[in-house]
Amino acid sequence: MDVTHQRLLLAAQGYSELGLPELALAELAELPEEMQADPSVVETRLSVFMQAKRYKDALQFGQKLCRLLPEKTSGFIHSAYCLHELGNTKAARELLLSGPDALRAEPTFHYNLACYECALGNFEQARAHLDVSFAMDKKLRDFARNDPDLSVLRETGAIAGQ
Repeated sequence: MDVTHQRLLLAAQGYSELGLPELALAELAELPEEMQADPSVVETRLSVFMQAKRYKDALQFGQKLCRLLPEKTSGFIHSAYCLHELGNTKAARELLLSGPDALRAEPTFHYNLACYECALGNFEQARAHLDVSFAMDKKLRDFARNDPDLSVLRETGAIAGQ
């Protein structure tokens, strides 16, 4: 990637971080066609669409990232999240479980899987994954305290430290 293309990519990432998704997408559109399938461009588009809560659009790029880099965990985590947000939690769970083995070493994998299992009524599995996520990253407990996906576990007192 040459300097001009790197600048466009960085500008897009910056606009996205500032909450300006349309400007970020405009920067990405300036990249030549042959660069549109570059994994860094695909991942940036995924990020922009997710930050804009445009989950249907984000899902397309998340799935593309999974195909381009099947060993990269972020494509699976983000695609599954998009599916969940689009109301297809069962498919989100299946996608996350089908990802690379490296996912199991990430606290977000276990936390998101806990959310999906909870939404599907599998409370024991949800609790087990939540415990693993907390052991891996104690900050996730703070998210769990307000996460609507985990409300059933909170109401039953299954989330310790509440």
